Order: sequence, then C-alpha cells, then structure tokens
Amino acid sequence: IYNSLLSEYAVLGFEYGYALANPNALVLWEAQFGDFCNGAQIIIDQFIAGAETKWQRMNGVVLLLPHGYEGQGPEHSSARMERFLQQCAELNMVITNVTTASNYFHLLRRQLAWPFRKPLVNFTPKANLRHPGTYSMVNEFCNGGFKEIYDDTAVTDAGAIKKVIMCSGKIYFDLLEKKNKEGITDVAIIRLEQIFPLPQNQLDELYKKYSKAIWYWVQEEPVNMGAATFLRMNVKNINFYIISRQASAATATGYAKVHAKEQAEIVNTAFTI
Repeated sequence: IYNSLLSEYAVLGFEYGYALANPNALVLWEAQFGDFCNGAQIIIDQFIAGAETKWQRMNGVVLLLPHGYEGQGPEHSSARMERFLQQCAELNMVITNVTTASNYFHLLRRQLAWPFRKPLVNFTPKANLRHPGTYSMVNEFCNGGFKEIYDDTAVTDAGAIKKVIMCSGKIYFDLLEKKNKEGITDVAIIRLEQIFPLPQNQLDELYKKYSKAIWYWVQEEPVNMGAATFLRMNVKNINFYIISRQASAATATGYAKVHAKEQAEIVNTAFTI
C-alpha cells in the first residue's frame, strides 16, 4: 500500500512538472480509480490548487479521476469531489463531470485553446464508457464547443414543468431512464457539466425559464460528500433541496445489494417527493 501511494505522489508530481515546462502539451494523469488520488494529495494541495496564487505559475495539467457509484465498494466509487471543490476559489482550477463523448472532446480541446492555463479535474464514471447515452454523432465533435450545462431538450412547455432535477455525471442516465420509462412530462432534468467555475448566469436563465417549478439537487454521493455542500454555499438566487445518500464516514457501502437499494431509493425519491 505504501509503495502504491508513493508512486501516485511521484507520478502526478512528474506530470505537473512536465505540464509546467511544456504548456503547449496536453498532459493527462489518470488514476485507475478516483480514490487513488489520495496518495497524490500533497501535490494537489501544494501545487495544483494553490500554485497560481502562491507563485503566479499557471499549469494546464489534467486529472482524470474515475468517479461513480457502481456497486464496487468504498475504494472504487468516489474521487472525493468535495475535497477539490473545497479548494476552489479565485478561478484556480476547473472541475467537470461530463456526460457525452463530444462534450469531453470539446473540454480537452478547450484546455489547449485557452490563451492561459488552468488545472482541470474531470470526474469520469467508468460506466459512461459503455452507456449508449454518452455516445455522440460525428457532427457534434466538428461543431460547437464545450457546454457547461445541458438543459432538458425533451421539454416543450416550460410552464408545465413542476419539478427541476439538477444533477451531474452518471446518475443523469438513471434519472433519464426512469423519466422515459414512466412517461413523466412535468419534470425537467438539468445536467451540470462544469461545477467550477459555476455557470451561474446560465443557471439563472434556467431558473427564470422554470420559474414555477421546485428545484432539487440529486447526487449519488452521501450528503456530506459530492457537490452538495459546495452548491449550497455558492449557487445564488436559486432555492433548491438536496436528495442524496445519507451522511457517511465511508464513501460507499461494500455490499452490492445495499448499493442497489440506495441507488433505487435516490432515483425514486427524485420523482416522488
């Protein structure tokens, strides 16, 4: 275990230095599972989160951290999104959790197209690699750019929407599946693809659009983890409730049956509360 932690620390340190020395290169560091970034926490705390403020040194290194509740236990579920969001301030880095292949492409393209450099931390659910909902048409790669937020394209009458579900990442597909299966038409599902910097202006526009609806933030993580606390502190002008797992010391349960029960409860609550 010690050697594994030490290697994560050393490799991320190397990649950070490489990105610093060669800002025109797209440098990506991926943990096998997002939890494994724990071993590199010193590099994250001392350099990635604070180097621009402390030493005026920009860096465009990209962290790809598999993150998603798939029933594989507490060591293979969470990349500790809440830790990164807690360190977000002064536009020091970018935190994303994308749901489509084309948006992922445009995210990486933007990373080098920018006339400046910022560390990017992207949470990448492994289940999304196999989910057909993440696939994109060729023209979606060739046109447009990165989308910080996705509105619900199935909504034809915003005035008829009674509930808005905000979410990010893998759980979107669970929510969408239930919505389509049961033919629910009075609920809109909004995907937050970029969590920091928060696309507040776009959220405000959607809040005006769905002004008659009750808003909820739905996440897979326990309520003391994920983006819930960050959004509660930083989302302005929007009143919303939180639906999540119960607060927990461990990131996830170690039992697949318990995981499935918890996941189903979150999705059901989102539509029935």
